[in-house]
Amino acid sequence: MAATIALVDDDSNILASVSMALEAEGFKVRTFTDSAEALRSLTQKPADLLVLDIKMPRLDGMELLSRLRKTSTVPAIFLTSKDDEVDEALGLKMGADDYVRKPFSQRLLVERIRAVLRRAATAPTSDEVGEKAMVRGDLILDPVRHMCTWRGKEVGLTVTEFLILKALAQRPGHVKSRDQLMDIAYDDNVYVDDRTIDSHIKRLRKKFREVDGEFSSIETLYGVGYRYSETGAPAT
Repeated sequence: MAATIALVDDDSNILASVSMALEAEGFKVRTFTDSAEALRSLTQKPADLLVLDIKMPRLDGMELLSRLRKTSTVPAIFLTSKDDEVDEALGLKMGADDYVRKPFSQRLLVERIRAVLRRAATAPTSDEVGEKAMVRGDLILDPVRHMCTWRGKEVGLTVTEFLILKALAQRPGHVKSRDQLMDIAYDDNVYVDDRTIDSHIKRLRKKFREVDGEFSSIETLYGVGYRYSETGAPAT
């Protein structure tokens, strides 16, 4: 079945042009100019992927995603102002899977949407035969159920965060460079920069520290990359 994309932007011109482009690619599209209305509708009837403008009246895109994240791990792409690094960093910290800067080409947005949907589709459903759960010390990663627990407490991760953590935890003590993590998390030659991976790592640490304030198993090796340690060390 065609994936359903929810577009939330207070610019009706952007909604019209992007929805036409997505429908031409075979997607189903739901559009919202009001983020509060989007929250009500998407809570009752979720979409497969969200494309959210960050700067909107009443309820901005980051707050909208934050509220939806309480009940859903639906993938999300933020639309940010041109060259606004603050928007990009905050968006990723809020749990977005990707961002696209305005003004953007519709082709670029379509490619980003397809890449995020492919990553989401790699997680098998509960009735499929998939990988066994990965156990690394206090960490358990279950790809079949897309579930992560730390010391028995569930940690809600986005698709991108799950893929990055899984890549690090597969070989504890071995360093993964930013380029390697970008290749794992962003396929189809979608360009992202180093800051994107760094933001995902910071978000991962924050989520784990919300359930364990002493969490330090994701280590930074400056100028090299990141590694997972089963024993843990002071993280930076």
